[in-house]
Amino acid sequence: MKKGIHPAYRPVVFRDPSAGFAFLTRSTLTGDKTIEWTDGVTYPVVDVDVSSASHPFHTGRGRVLDTAGRVERFTRRYGKTA
Repeated sequence: MKKGIHPAYRPVVFRDPSAGFAFLTRSTLTGDKTIEWTDGVTYPVVDVDVSSASHPFHTGRGRVLDTAGRVERFTRRYGKTA
């Protein structure tokens, strides 16, 4: 790899404020804010809107769609033309 053309790859904390969930990983992203992690080291923090702690797929709190009702409503509205 060429030197000096790649962004720095460093530890970053990703935090989901709505769920109170945070995890430490490595990334090229940087944040303006910092946070002191459990190991006592200060890392840059990036706030995210959705994480595994708040996403409906992972939490099991997903919406159930009424597909049968949608099909019936479509049929009533537009019906079959004979």
